[in-house]
Amino acid sequence: MLIAGFPAGPWGTNCYVAATAAGAECVVVDPGKDAASGVAEVIREHRLKPVAVLLTHGHIDHMWSVTPVAGTYDATAWIHPADRYRLIDPLAGISRESAAMMLGMPGGKLEFTEPDDVRELADGVDLELAGLTFVVDHTPGHTEGSVTFRTPYDSADVSEVMFSGDLLFEGSIGRTDLPGGDHPSMLRSLVTKVLTLPDDIVVLPGHGGQTSIGRERATNPFLLELQDDSDRSGSPTAPITRGL
Repeated sequence: MLIAGFPAGPWGTNCYVAATAAGAECVVVDPGKDAASGVAEVIREHRLKPVAVLLTHGHIDHMWSVTPVAGTYDATAWIHPADRYRLIDPLAGISRESAAMMLGMPGGKLEFTEPDDVRELADGVDLELAGLTFVVDHTPGHTEGSVTFRTPYDSADVSEVMFSGDLLFEGSIGRTDLPGGDHPSMLRSLVTKVLTLPDDIVVLPGHGGQTSIGRERATNPFLLELQDDSDRSGSPTAPITRGL
């Protein structure tokens, strides 16, 4: 299996390209701002053909380039229906003035359109794309329609690779204070969709370096708190530092 990843744009959002091998069809995961050129470079280097673009959620730092990437390669875009509205309005709930200041774009005029071919994800579905199988887990909390994608990995010590988006990071979890975020939902997603997984799964997050389920189970302060007392009320005290 071939997986190439690179950070893109001002938020350093990780974009990934996955294929069975060089010269094959491939899937692009989370092409954010300034990711199109990086995708093109990976495609040329490994002689790949994108057939799908998978979005872990609809935040602008993860989907900025979805329409140009999908359009360039005639690929299908996949997103959870609860986040689909963000494809045309990724700044929903954030003032245009604030977005303009954050993005350095005068006037706050940001226009987005859906790709020509958009399909919706559902919890527990197996997607067969580019010769790979992706298990979709709906993991709300960071946004309403956040999902993760897991695919088998042919290795003695790694059973699967998980593209975690902004659900789980090395040593942290996604923030929940933006529109569409919900902290209790985030904690439920971590309990039901992360802590139930085998330790050997490699986690490829939306920001920062790769990790594993086992490493996070043993060291991540949020997961440690959830394991210590699954019925505890309130919020973890460790800082949330990742995600748009």
